[in-house]
Amino acid sequence: MATSWQSLWAYRFYLIVLCLPIFLLPLPIIVQTKEAYGAYSIILMALLWCIEALPLAVTALFPIILFPLMGIMDAAEVCIEYFNDTNVLSFGGLMVAIAIEHWNLHKRIALRVLLIIGVRPALLLLGFMLVTAFLSMWVSNTATTAMMLPIGHAVLEQLQGSQKNVEEGSDNPSFELQETSSQKEVIKLDNGQAVSASSEPRTQKSEEQSHFSQALSLCICYSASIGGIATLTGTTPNLVLQGQVNSLFPQNGNVVNFASWFGFAFPTMIILLLLAWIWLLVLFLGFNFRKNFGFGEGEEEKKQAALQVIKTQHKLLGPMSFAEVTVTVLFIILVVLWFTREPGFFPGWGDTLFANKNGKSMASDGTVAVFISLIMFIIPSKIPGLTQDPQKPGKLNAPPAILTWKTVNDKMPWNILILLGGGFALAKGSEKSGLSEWLGDKLTPLQHIPPPATAVILCLFTAIFTECTSNVATTTLLLPILASMAQAICLHPLYVMLPCTLAASLAFMLPVATPPNAIAFSFGGLKVSDMARAGFLLNIIGVLAITLSINSWSISIFNLDTFPSWAYSNTSQCLLNPSNSTKPGL
Repeated sequence: MATSWQSLWAYRFYLIVLCLPIFLLPLPIIVQTKEAYGAYSIILMALLWCIEALPLAVTALFPIILFPLMGIMDAAEVCIEYFNDTNVLSFGGLMVAIAIEHWNLHKRIALRVLLIIGVRPALLLLGFMLVTAFLSMWVSNTATTAMMLPIGHAVLEQLQGSQKNVEEGSDNPSFELQETSSQKEVIKLDNGQAVSASSEPRTQKSEEQSHFSQALSLCICYSASIGGIATLTGTTPNLVLQGQVNSLFPQNGNVVNFASWFGFAFPTMIILLLLAWIWLLVLFLGFNFRKNFGFGEGEEEKKQAALQVIKTQHKLLGPMSFAEVTVTVLFIILVVLWFTREPGFFPGWGDTLFANKNGKSMASDGTVAVFISLIMFIIPSKIPGLTQDPQKPGKLNAPPAILTWKTVNDKMPWNILILLGGGFALAKGSEKSGLSEWLGDKLTPLQHIPPPATAVILCLFTAIFTECTSNVATTTLLLPILASMAQAICLHPLYVMLPCTLAASLAFMLPVATPPNAIAFSFGGLKVSDMARAGFLLNIIGVLAITLSINSWSISIFNLDTFPSWAYSNTSQCLLNPSNSTKPGL
């Protein structure tokens, strides 16, 4: 009997994939409407995403099969959603991030900032958080965490080694950067990246040192998730929002672009980052601020030891190469072009130089990202750079370009692009089937709840839900429903869609919630209870920070106190009775 149950358990994912579609079949068979067909597709995909019986990207391909066969959308319409403008922006932004990572520019930035900020305990945590958050705005949070954690723990080893030497009277602290154990195990993350973790316990540490190690690990992984919310390309849920807004509300006038998102999310990120720093500092290092800021006895020796590690690592990078300088210049140009394309508060280059007959920019943020990426394929990585071919003497070879297709192909997370496309197809199918309108009608009683209370409840629900499932899947499933709800109760759709998108990045409680959490769990000697204890209150802090932003400066950026004309689609109630329009805070 035990063997039979073990066999079934081993084949559980195969059985789920085979049985779940059959189990849900009564819905479209009994209720033979397009709304029921759309609900069948969404429920099936939602359950598969939550259970992860199939890879997330494979589940995202279901609309290509289900929607045409059920008569919801033509196959050509569905396939267009898999590489729309938002996916092009994601693709271009990822190529630029790959170039930054390939030439180690992110590591140089990190070490330089740490040298400037210093290594006093509290400032060291803040320095790692600021650097990690900044890099996560442009590079994937997984790559940022995987790079910053070894640097952080190397610095920490020197701090603790220096303290031991001071206590024993030694004046010869070691500055070598090395692992403390010879045996390692490899942790395989969902995105295929391997991260090594020590399989033997580290040298016995004092309680104070253990707490500081835990604080450093959590600071890095949390700030990687927090930093991603600041830019449109920083994390995938942000792009899901932009794509679904453009898909569900084609007449929105590109209300969510790089500049408007940055104006909304960057101050939120700064507030949340500083509050997270204070919370982790108090939780793990206590209220001894004199010691935390490095004014205690023997702190100068530890400071010099840690600084030496950072200086050694920075020195090993050598002077900036031609490729690093070029990537830096192109990256700055990219950010400037993104900000000035269609900023909203003054005419951008897209509005004036490349405007259509309606005065709107014909170029998008994706256009800019792909343009800069293409330049990287053209510029050589060395000037001059001719070298002799070792296999063919006398033959000269040109250096490779700054970005090569092999590098892009090896490092590009193709699964994210497919997952994004599947989410956009799902949202479009929900609209075409009439399911969105049906859900909106059922949610009209929510108009009696104050909008700020609605936003807080939805943020809390999203933050809890994203602890157990992918943040991309969370936003993909929730945003179309929230858009329909907002239309039904005459509330600006972005008033509920924006905060829930940010809340999807508040996965701080469990090691399995995000790849950065998993990496930190392998490095910092953390227990699940440590992460849950720190993450629970940080989730609450995050929801409060998002609530503050959506009810203050975001109102003027997105005009959230009005019901926009582009959201009138499928909503007759607001047209017949404009006085029903609900304003945030009223």
